[in-house]
Amino acid sequence: SMLDVRAFKLWAALSGVVPRISVVKGRCFAGNAVIAGCSDLIVATKDTSIGMGGPAMIAGGGLGDVHPDEVGPLTVQSPNGVVDVVVDDEQQAVAVAKRLIGYFQGTVETGDSADQTTLRTMIPERARRAYPVGPIIETLADAGSVTFLREKFAPEMAARFLQLCDAFGLPVLSLVDCPGYMVGPAAEADALVRRASRMLVAGAALRVPLVAVILRRGYGLGAQAMTGGSLHEPLLTVAWPNAHLGPMGLEGAVRLGLRKELEAIPDEAAREEAVRHATAAAQENAKALNAAQIFEIDDVIDPAETRALVASTFAAAMREPLPPRRPVVDTW
Repeated sequence: SMLDVRAFKLWAALSGVVPRISVVKGRCFAGNAVIAGCSDLIVATKDTSIGMGGPAMIAGGGLGDVHPDEVGPLTVQSPNGVVDVVVDDEQQAVAVAKRLIGYFQGTVETGDSADQTTLRTMIPERARRAYPVGPIIETLADAGSVTFLREKFAPEMAARFLQLCDAFGLPVLSLVDCPGYMVGPAAEADALVRRASRMLVAGAALRVPLVAVILRRGYGLGAQAMTGGSLHEPLLTVAWPNAHLGPMGLEGAVRLGLRKELEAIPDEAAREEAVRHATAAAQENAKALNAAQIFEIDDVIDPAETRALVASTFAAAMREPLPPRRPVVDTW
């Protein structure tokens, strides 16, 4: 039967013991796919097709004839989170794999960095305007040292990333600009309760130092999940000058908290003006500086000072050995 082959068990047993990176080129099915799937990180070329069953197995199961390249192309396996990094060719895959391996070598010398003063203008003035966080990460980090994982799957945050860092002693920097969890029937259909709670379980189990920086908004359970469960869980929690914090989105909080008063205003235009006025007051109250004054966070800092502050905090914290890892039961 060949079912006594121990390779899969032995490979899986290395999880959390040594870093394991799979580089996939072309077609990768069945047992080969399991070897990749059990890895900590998967790098794949764009012509890759990965699947638990290849065309022969699919046809043998009465599921029709499927071309090998259509079994699990990266148009599927990248957005669904199977592949961590997509590259153009094998040469690029090797370069990325080397960079990934480099993250696990322990403390290294400080590298060159970009002009940190540019961080002062990277957050849009308009509160509702979206912006990419990638340039902020690349500015804070050593030049050429950044690799983005699962860009199409979970570009904002992922519990597995926390587990990976904790397993290999890598401190975590959480850059928070979070209006809260995406809620509603569509989100709940995707097991939101379990998936959202997974971040909290992973954060509560962290042994490595965690530093949180509130870039613009830190609202609700989503912001708590990004700070290990609360603003007091990180070793250091700071905010940039224009950041705001609150139990939920401020306009929503106004509409909920003043529902009876708003319903008593018959004129819709007057009602909306009351909402705007109350929201502006809430915005003023929710400033990060106010949170710092009552010690909800440690400080409000100049964005240009972020890199030096985070680096010195991690350097001091990593002098102490990590406590033993305790088992947790994943929510998902």
